[in-house]
This record gives sequence, C-alpha cells and structure tokens, in this order.
Amino acid sequence: MRLGLALPTFGPDARPEGVLRVCRTAEEAGYDSLWTGDRVLAPLVPGAPYPSGDGEMPRAYENHMDPLVALTFAASHTTRVQLGTSTLNGLWQPPIMLARSLTTLDLLSQGRLVVGLGLGWMPDEYTAVSVPWKGRGARLEETLDVLEKYWTNDVFSHEGPLFTIPETVVGLKPRQRPGPLVLLAAFTPGGLRRIGRRFGGWLPVAMPLPHLMGMWNIILKEAVEAGRDPSALRMALRVNPQLTDTRTDPEQVPRAGTLAQYVDYARAAAEAGVHELFVDFGQTPATLAERVDLAGRFLEGVRRG
Repeated sequence: MRLGLALPTFGPDARPEGVLRVCRTAEEAGYDSLWTGDRVLAPLVPGAPYPSGDGEMPRAYENHMDPLVALTFAASHTTRVQLGTSTLNGLWQPPIMLARSLTTLDLLSQGRLVVGLGLGWMPDEYTAVSVPWKGRGARLEETLDVLEKYWTNDVFSHEGPLFTIPETVVGLKPRQRPGPLVLLAAFTPGGLRRIGRRFGGWLPVAMPLPHLMGMWNIILKEAVEAGRDPSALRMALRVNPQLTDTRTDPEQVPRAGTLAQYVDYARAAAEAGVHELFVDFGQTPATLAERVDLAGRFLEGVRRG
C-alpha cells in the first residue's frame, strides 16, 4: 500500500516554509504522495454543518491556500512523490479552464498529478463563485466530458446543456496519457455508481474497514456492469487523525485513537486491499515540528508492519 501525507495548505502553517518543510519530509522519509484540499470560503455561520465530528467547521479552514498553486510549488521542490488533490472542487470554474490548469500542472510535475474531485458540502461556497448548488451531478458529468476531450483530442468542440466550447486546437497535452488519474470523493449510492461507471477510482475518508470495503464492492460491481475492468480502479483513503494520549475503545477507531492505533488501522487497510492511504496531521493541535515528527513515526510504524 502506498502512503501519502497532506501538505499544510490550511491553518497557521499554510506558508511557504511550512509547505517546503513537509515536501522535504515526504521526499526524504519515503512517502509516496502529497495532497492538498480546497476551500474558498470560511463563513462565520456556514449554511450547512461540517460533515464530520460535531458539525463545526475546522478553524484551520479560515486560512487556506489555492490547492493547485500549492501543488505547483510542491512540484518545484520535489522530484519523486505524486501530487494529489483531496479534494479539488472541479465545479467552481469553467471546465476548459480546469483542463488547462490540470494539464499544465501535470506537465510541470513531469506526470506526477493525481486529480481528486469532490462536490463540496457548503452551499455558501457555490454562492461565492456564482455556480448553482443545484444540479451538481450533471455539472460534474459534463466537466468530465470536457476534461476527457481536452486530454485525448488535438482538435475538439463541445456543445452541452451547461457549456459550449467552439472548435479549438489543443496543443497542450498532459505528460500522463491519456490523462492523469481522476478520482472522486462520493458516498451516496449515486456517487458510488458514478465512480464505477466513469472515474479512475475513489477518494473516501477513514471509516470502519468493513463499511469501507462494502462501499468499494458497490463501485467494483458498477464498473463490471459498465463493461470496465474493476482491477484498474484505485482507492486513496484519507485519514484525519484525532490523536489521544491513551488507547481508545477499538470502536472509536478511526474516529479517534493513539498514533499506534492509527498505525494498526493503516496496516489493516493494506491487508483489506486499500491501494493508498494518506494522513493529514494538520487537523491536530500539534505544531509543525510535532506534525513532522508524527509523520515520521507513522510511516516507520506502518512500514515496519
């Protein structure tokens, strides 16, 4: 199983020196990937509860970097690790602009980009970027249509319900052909079916492994029914540790636990068939130095197993 680490693109460590330090830590320690998230708004009173924990949005989101710019910076300071978004809200800009940005980043990183898309949870952000909250699924489908055309055609046009692109020459092509791996963060039955039918894989968050693998089997079944090879799909599992000083009841993991318990969870995930697991220590109250130390101890613990 591949192991990744979230970049500090949220909170007080979302600074050049913080991103650079985590980049170097990942490369030197032997992590396989680096990941960024996406926020454009931190309202005082969000229009919807945060979909985790007690429903309160993490204060770290009040300070947020542009995920693709941050990954471009990371690309310039690394040579080996893959660079992923978990998740990028691909609906906040026209798909032709998204295609150009993603293609540029894949080229500049020498083919190390993994595109993780999501639909977000907060209607306020859609209001801020003048994109309707309603109809997100259809907008996602058409966005994917445009990405695929941009990456695989030298000349293309698009006429859809939401977007019109006049016929154009596309000389810019990603390093990865036919294009970067595109994953989707989704948990509804419709979202899982969409992954199996159209996407390269799944971006779940940590949950009890029986439930996780049950949802994964739904995706694989849908892929088979769509005539796709299910073995080609990939899962990259996000873990947001809530670290405790003493061991918690096993039923609390992965919601909360000691570092050793999260190491055990990662080992069990590898045995269950998870392809990649990345950890975000940025949602803990630790300092940057402490998070770097945690990242090293976590990697050593999982690899030792």
